[in-house]
Amino acid sequence: MVEVNAAYVRSVPGALKLARLGIALVTFICFAASKSHEAYVALAVMEVVITLLFFLLYLLKLDKKMKFLFWPLVDIFNSLIAVVFFIIVCLCAIIIKTTTGTLVGGVFGLLLVALCITDSVLLFKKITFNKPRGRTVVTK
Repeated sequence: MVEVNAAYVRSVPGALKLARLGIALVTFICFAASKSHEAYVALAVMEVVITLLFFLLYLLKLDKKMKFLFWPLVDIFNSLIAVVFFIIVCLCAIIIKTTTGTLVGGVFGLLLVALCITDSVLLFKKITFNKPRGRTVVTK
C-alpha cells in the first residue's frame, strides 16, 4: 500500500518542487504557444515530466520503498543537468528572440535555472556522507 506524505507539500523541498513544476509548465506554455523551436518545447516538457515524477516519488514515499537508487543524489544530478541545458537553451531563446513568447519562455527558463540550483543546494545539504542516518544520541 502506498502512503502519502502530506507534510511534504508544506515543506520547503516540496514547495520548491511545486514551484519548479509551475515555472517549467509556464515555460512550456510560452515556448509552445509561440511555436518556438522544437528543442525548446521538448526540454520544457521533459522538465515538467521529470519534476512531476520526483514530486510524486517523494510525496508517495516511494524513495523509501525503492532503495536500489539513492534518490536525493539522482535528484541533484537531474537538477544540475537541467541547469546546464536550460542555461544554453534559454540564453539562445533570449538572444534570438524570434517572438515575444520565446523571449518570455527564455526568461522563465532562467528563473527555473535559479530554482534548480536552489533545489540541488538544499538537497546536497541534507545528504550525509559517512555519517549515520537518523538521530544519534550524544552521551557524556
